[in-house]
Amino acid sequence: MTAALTTPAAPRPRPARWVLRLHRPTLYAWAGFVLVLTALLLALRGPLADAAAEGWRSYDACGFARKCSYDQAAILRYKDYYDYATYALNAVPFLVAGWAGAALIGRELETGTARLSWAQSSSPARWLAVRLAVPALAVTAGTCLLSWLHDLAWLAGRGRIDTAKDWTDRFTFHANGPTTAALALAGLACGVLAGLLLRRTLPALVLGVVLTGAVRGLAEWLLPHLWPPVTRESTLHQGFAGSGLVVDQGMIDRSGAHVPVPRCGSSAQCKAAFADLTGYYNAYHPYSHFWPLQLTTSALILAVAGLLVPASFLVLRRLTGTARLTRKATA
Repeated sequence: MTAALTTPAAPRPRPARWVLRLHRPTLYAWAGFVLVLTALLLALRGPLADAAAEGWRSYDACGFARKCSYDQAAILRYKDYYDYATYALNAVPFLVAGWAGAALIGRELETGTARLSWAQSSSPARWLAVRLAVPALAVTAGTCLLSWLHDLAWLAGRGRIDTAKDWTDRFTFHANGPTTAALALAGLACGVLAGLLLRRTLPALVLGVVLTGAVRGLAEWLLPHLWPPVTRESTLHQGFAGSGLVVDQGMIDRSGAHVPVPRCGSSAQCKAAFADLTGYYNAYHPYSHFWPLQLTTSALILAVAGLLVPASFLVLRRLTGTARLTRKATA
């Protein structure tokens, strides 16, 4: 009597696990980056902000005294570390774009690893979907955490530290809210598209960074116009009223129309130019518009990223053709 011999079924491929193993050094680097920046932001929210605030309190209490004792080192330390953290967080979308274009997509297409994967484990569409989804989860989780901590650190210095950045500072604005996460996801989409288009490591890195810069430039240009601004009018003696993110400024003539500020050289020319003007107007976004601007800008950036993702699948389809790739049988 003979027993039937059956071969064990081949293990089901797990593309997500394979991506994590293949890019393990990048995952460790990202985790280290998040941990270091988290520690720095917690320090900026706590002891560094407290020391800088005490230094400014001592300085302001000096008045016009020639000799004054205050902790200048604490003030400069807070300023430097805040700038380091803010710039690092703003650089994340460009780092993601460069990595996605070079290592995630471009290198695999350049070396032929991608085609081997398509033939043995998964279809091209699934291969690309996993390479978009897995980094997107890690990038979103890390950037959302860091943006939240950055906002807490900024709030800890607001009104206490004279040199603290205003919320209208563009680096601070993006670091304080979800636009950083949205830009990082757009950077991932830009890098993936660049890698599929060029299929070479270094050119894809450059193109991914350039495309991400274009997305950020578009967001910067449209940001003030994505939410209705507040307009305040004032007299000639009062000057411009209101403060915040300026959208438009000018003057009011006798008919009530808004006109540009006249340019004049001499006092006689200025007197003649201002003769028909009655006051100023200032269209701006106050601090209460921070979250509306954040959410509308994030939605815009995510919409652009949403267009780049199907574009990547179309490029992949053109690259691989319509023929279905089947697995090769192994002996």
